[in-house]
Amino acid sequence: MWHILGAGSLGTLWATRLARAGVPVQLILRDQQRLFSYQQAGGLTLIENGQAQRYAIAAHTADHAQPIQRLLLACKAYDAAAAVAQLAPRLTRGADIVLLQNGLGSQDEVARAAPLARCIFASSTEGAFRQADFEVVFAGRGHTWLGDPLDLQPPAWLADLRAAGIAHEWSLDILNRLWRKLALNCAINPLTVLHDCRNGGLSEHPVQVASLSGELVELLQRCGHSAAAANLHDEVMRVILATAANYSSMHQDVSQGRRTEIAYLLGYACNAAQRQHLQLPHINALHDQLQAHLDARGLPRH
Repeated sequence: MWHILGAGSLGTLWATRLARAGVPVQLILRDQQRLFSYQQAGGLTLIENGQAQRYAIAAHTADHAQPIQRLLLACKAYDAAAAVAQLAPRLTRGADIVLLQNGLGSQDEVARAAPLARCIFASSTEGAFRQADFEVVFAGRGHTWLGDPLDLQPPAWLADLRAAGIAHEWSLDILNRLWRKLALNCAINPLTVLHDCRNGGLSEHPVQVASLSGELVELLQRCGHSAAAANLHDEVMRVILATAANYSSMHQDVSQGRRTEIAYLLGYACNAAQRQHLQLPHINALHDQLQAHLDARGLPRH
């Protein structure tokens, strides 16, 4: 049984494909009101290649008694540890928690909240967006890398992902993947907020992008992730062009008045640099500007 917490785009994308493959799935929803809304919707809807299909996946709230052996955590990074702490009494000994959060930092918080569970880190390039509540559009096939820095043995349930058509790979160096993705997000997302543009708009700010990329390379190398630093600027530019028409997730959060994951992206990078006694003036200035921008909009700066 897969328990899935977080009915956002990626959580819904996993839940519907697992259910379609006949894998048992249970959704965990925030409260009774959310559960009622879900029941009114009649399930989760996946829209793929223009075709909509609804899946009446069973759901309950966090205070349900059902034990949890396998948990997909698909909520925001800042909600992850609190969500797991609430579910801790339901986790079986040696339960697996798959972490789909952006950035870095929340993984350690979750591990502290559930010390007896196995935390499996994930990094995904799949594209999806919510068209309406409990409706997701599968916008772009990508890939998901999973790994566990403390135990390199892949879990048997990867067979469920194969059955569900979720393209994936067990990574023996998942931390390099996560640091690489952190660097890409730090080089792109904050600038799209400050310049109020789609990703492609950053092509008009090449010097700023290059300066940030250079400092992020220094940070990755100093933190022992040289492999994640290789050709970083080239990949940043490639992502900007490949996703030119998209708004970054951080831009979407700010434009819709939602809390951002700044603490797990730029904030994490700044703290890591401080621990390494590394001076990164462009990254620190960007962090300050973004916090001021959030302050001005009445949004949390962390």
